[in-house]
Amino acid sequence: MEKSFRSILILLAGAALLLTAIALDAIVLEGGAWTVPLGILGAALVLWSLYLLRVEMTGLVKHRRGEIALFTVGVIGVLVALAYFSTRYTVRYDLTHEKLYSLSDQTVTMLQSIEDPVHITFFHDSGMRETVELYELMASQTDKVTVEFFDPMLNPAQARLRGVQFPGTALMQSGERTIQIHGPEETDIANGLLRVSLGVQQTICFLDGHGEADPFSLESHDHLEGAAGHSHGAGSKIVIHETHGMAKARHGLETLNYVVEKVATMSGVRSLSQCAVLVVAGPKLPLLPQEVAIISDYLDGGGNALFMIDPFVQTELETVIGKYGIILDNNIVLDPVSHFWADASSPAVTQYNRHQVTRGLPLTFFPGVRSVSPTERVAGTSVTALVNTSNKSFGETSPDRIEFNEGEDMTGPLTIMVASTLRPERVADELAVSRTTDDSPLPSPHIEGSAKSRIAVIGDSDFATNSFFHVLGNGNLFLNAMNYLAARENLIGVEPRTYDPPRVNLTNRQMKGTFLLSVVLLPAILAIIGIAVWWRQR
Repeated sequence: MEKSFRSILILLAGAALLLTAIALDAIVLEGGAWTVPLGILGAALVLWSLYLLRVEMTGLVKHRRGEIALFTVGVIGVLVALAYFSTRYTVRYDLTHEKLYSLSDQTVTMLQSIEDPVHITFFHDSGMRETVELYELMASQTDKVTVEFFDPMLNPAQARLRGVQFPGTALMQSGERTIQIHGPEETDIANGLLRVSLGVQQTICFLDGHGEADPFSLESHDHLEGAAGHSHGAGSKIVIHETHGMAKARHGLETLNYVVEKVATMSGVRSLSQCAVLVVAGPKLPLLPQEVAIISDYLDGGGNALFMIDPFVQTELETVIGKYGIILDNNIVLDPVSHFWADASSPAVTQYNRHQVTRGLPLTFFPGVRSVSPTERVAGTSVTALVNTSNKSFGETSPDRIEFNEGEDMTGPLTIMVASTLRPERVADELAVSRTTDDSPLPSPHIEGSAKSRIAVIGDSDFATNSFFHVLGNGNLFLNAMNYLAARENLIGVEPRTYDPPRVNLTNRQMKGTFLLSVVLLPAILAIIGIAVWWRQR
């Protein structure tokens, strides 16, 4: 027994010397003259003690003891393997209802569309673990994004080398472009990735001066108020509300790396050449002739535009839009079958025509919308109807009534959003082809420029305001249209995440079905069962 005890003491002494040598080597770094002899002496003592304890160790692995020892070693090996693989291959499951700790689908789509490599250097402290995980999640979605992390307190040389003064700073580099990001949110990081990877920012211009929705305001937007309460449909008047600007839409555009500015063509602006896309967001007053000429020249020069024209509003842009084979109908669309909540003048749409703009869209709705119609095909244009209402809808031509009049009102399905591309170089060819056939010649608009341009026309502007932008697919539709017009189709489907109170949004048909199921059908079934049980007991 004493021999075994001495052998164990030798084993412990050898292990202590060996660990001391390892610790000294890690701390001193240049202590080879001391650490090597200590390590050799410790290893020798360990091996000698194991030789002295060979009989005892042989007894440990015999019979039942051996099985227990092997089982213990196996369990420890499995745990070590699991720990190792958990550091190499992470598995996350977000249990929150809003998926607060996961990347949004739109961000994932954007990351997978990045073409140029981006390297991120993030300086953080111990309190920024969630932001570190956010960067790691983004890097795991694509091999085009790489990330390295530094603590400026522990790595002051790295911070000084890159000019970083405080934690929370991210340096994003792609090629020769480098930008700094300080925001910890997903949208801030995604916006930075877009800016550094694309290398150029496009400008979105919002027309101003005619009562349009203000993209820089959460406080004022002219919209329609009906006699029956909050409405955007028939029998309405213009009032001012505090939550109907377009700041949410502007934020979404800026998140996608656009620059947003307002332009007032009536106050001295003579050119819109800086605009990648011009947005006309629900003017309430007609444009002056010189303003119409500026917009027409911009489009003839290869510009792109989104026209959101509300019902029963004369804007003087009808001729410009007509050059693209689109007519603005003078009506308001009512849909008794498929509408949002209880407002028949807010058509709801769940199925769309195939196009890049409508890819993957959920339900959208349009509070007070006019129909827009493709004309007979205009030479050089390619017109596509994007959004249609149901077969039971109709276009009411009077703002003071809501019943269908045969012969006066248009019958559904009605088109409420159209995209058109104008290619002036194809006008002569298409006219020549039409003259060689029996078809009537294609009308040819007067086209000054020779550059391709795109426009999209929708008969409503309220759907993209702050009250409705974040609901269901409205924001996606607006941003998809902007990305299409700006020729950035790889970003279609990318929408910034918004955190709004959870609510259930139903169409009129869904509301009626829910009412019948919960208020009529289920109570009736329970009543029948109760009567049957009572009758049988009796």
